[in-house]
Amino acid sequence: MKQLFFIVFCFFYSFLYSQTKKNTDSVFYYNKLINNNLGNKKYKEAVFYTKKSIDFCETNHKPEGLTNQTFKLGKIYYKQHKYDEALKSFHKSVASFDRVKPTCTKVLALHYIGTVNTAKGNYETAELYYKKADDLLNQLKIADNAEILSYQKAMALKANKNLPLAAKTLQEITKKPDNPHIFKTKADSYYQLGLIETQLKRNDSAIIYLDNALDYNSKSNDLVKKSKIILAISQYYKQNKNFDLAYSYLDEHYQLENYILKLKNAKFDLNEFEKFKKNQSLNNTIKRESEEKIQLKTYRYSKLVSILAIALISILSLLSLALYKNNIIRNQNNLLLREKNKELILAKNKAEKASKARSEFLSTVSHELRTPLNAINGITHLLLEDHPKKTQLKYLESLKFSGNYLTTFINEILEINKIDSTKVEIENISFNLKELLFNIQTSLKELATANKNYFNLEIDNTIPDNLIGDPTKISQIILNLINNALKFTQNGNVDVIAKLYAKQEDYATVYFEIVDTGIGIPEDKLQTVFESFSQGSIEVNRKYGGTGLGLTIVKKLIELLGGEIKLKSEVGKGSTFTFKLNFKINQEPLVIVEETKPYNDKQLKHKSILLIEDNKINQMITRKMLENKAITCEIIDNGEDAIDLLKIKRFDMILMDVHLPGINGTTATKLIREFDKTTPIIALTAISLDENRDMLLSFGMNDVITKPFVPDEFYSIIAKFFD
Repeated sequence: MKQLFFIVFCFFYSFLYSQTKKNTDSVFYYNKLINNNLGNKKYKEAVFYTKKSIDFCETNHKPEGLTNQTFKLGKIYYKQHKYDEALKSFHKSVASFDRVKPTCTKVLALHYIGTVNTAKGNYETAELYYKKADDLLNQLKIADNAEILSYQKAMALKANKNLPLAAKTLQEITKKPDNPHIFKTKADSYYQLGLIETQLKRNDSAIIYLDNALDYNSKSNDLVKKSKIILAISQYYKQNKNFDLAYSYLDEHYQLENYILKLKNAKFDLNEFEKFKKNQSLNNTIKRESEEKIQLKTYRYSKLVSILAIALISILSLLSLALYKNNIIRNQNNLLLREKNKELILAKNKAEKASKARSEFLSTVSHELRTPLNAINGITHLLLEDHPKKTQLKYLESLKFSGNYLTTFINEILEINKIDSTKVEIENISFNLKELLFNIQTSLKELATANKNYFNLEIDNTIPDNLIGDPTKISQIILNLINNALKFTQNGNVDVIAKLYAKQEDYATVYFEIVDTGIGIPEDKLQTVFESFSQGSIEVNRKYGGTGLGLTIVKKLIELLGGEIKLKSEVGKGSTFTFKLNFKINQEPLVIVEETKPYNDKQLKHKSILLIEDNKINQMITRKMLENKAITCEIIDNGEDAIDLLKIKRFDMILMDVHLPGINGTTATKLIREFDKTTPIIALTAISLDENRDMLLSFGMNDVITKPFVPDEFYSIIAKFFD
């Protein structure tokens, strides 16, 4: 509403300023005809009278009126999506200001040129005119309203489905300093950001933006906007299957809608009420006369009605008796059905609670194990770097292997929990499937050689080079299946086949087959191998090791991507896993991403890092690892003291543990970003089921290191901020 008011105010201010007594009647007449036709959506007639008004201004040499009427014609064309005609009118309006003093109308004309170019996809041209509009706003000393034009720019980008750029523009509005006149626009911007993040399926960021929208809306007390925001939050929780919160917010939305309706109904005009009372008095007089006539007629029929009523009552009594008996039987059946429904609901709730408790337990266990496991892996790494004796080296290598094994095991538990709790998000990005498969083959050649296996990769050349999908999850699937094939095969063959199964205009279906000549799987175990912690038999588990979670993850990921895995196997002859996946074909050339260069010790030397960590062992390990690279490390064990220190002392980097006593790491980061926007902050976290990288970055962190961390990855992530 505020944006609409600003535009209307600017337009009419410039229009009224430019008129004189001589042409008021003629331009006013045309404007009245134009507005009437626009109100009735008769755009053809509105264009006709606008052109007549422009001709009048040109004939009578009225440059001020000409600029405004030409701008109005551009707006009418814009509403009809006639963008080329609209651009001509807006450019003509801007050009006519060369003869008159610039007003708000010129700002709007420049901004609309930007909006039309946005709608046409000409973003560079649009950005040029948006900047011109902003510069003129500053020149006219009304720059306080610039955020309104920025908001309209974002809405134009969103309408053109350029969601990333729209989100960036809205985020710039939210970063502006708070003051009363911007609260409404900030609330609208956060609301639109929440809708965009929901559309992009970035749910954690979406709820943060919607909560911010609700906070700013409370400052402007816009009930209609509050109702929309609450409805959006309800839909967010519904999508995330939190039906209790979804229903709670939906109920609040309906209560607000009812309250708004009552407020509208309360605005009843007093004059209309007086007219209503007079009409009611006249109607009462007419009604009395009519009632007298009706009473006379009624008397004549009363006897006949009485007789018929007695007969009808008798019939109804008999029917009521029959219905009463039927009702007793129906009530008994309904009572039985209600009891059964209660039993089913109780059983359903118990099953859901049990599933939730299992998921939360496994998530908690895997999360809590990461901290001590980080200590084990960290100390092992430090001891191996400290030139141990040859007699100790064997034990340390065994300890390192065990730590890595436990890390893999915990990661797989967490992966299954994420899939089961529907917290796994599917990426849709461009990638080269052939290159991905070649890289996987290269990474597993050493394992194939260790078991003396012939490892063959067969790729159909007709598979398109540029597919759209989730390469991370596809890699996870293929790696797990090939790992299993190589592990359970000795002196044999492992073949990986990828064929183009079907192809349409923009879609391709790829068939995958992983074949080995290994130990095979008994027929009675073909279904259970896909269950968690299952490996066919205890003997297989003892001989070959492993967690028994790999095939469970594979099955769940394939189903998540819309496919179905099939298995054929025979003991002693090997196994064959097959599945098909659908991909969209990207017609644009694939962007080649340069590989990240390995870090250099010189990048790290003499840097100062603040470590915020409450665990003493992790403090000791992290400090030692940093000092090994000649990095100065200072330690704080809580967020509050760290914030106080950072206000008076600067560091090259901050390593922030997420789970801290008092305020947690995300809250501490948010508070630090209020006075320090530049120092890199990297999260250290034993990541849990409810945490993800995007959620942590939304609080102002620059990157995430997961505990237990791999030393080379730890140093590489730190080094990239010291280029």
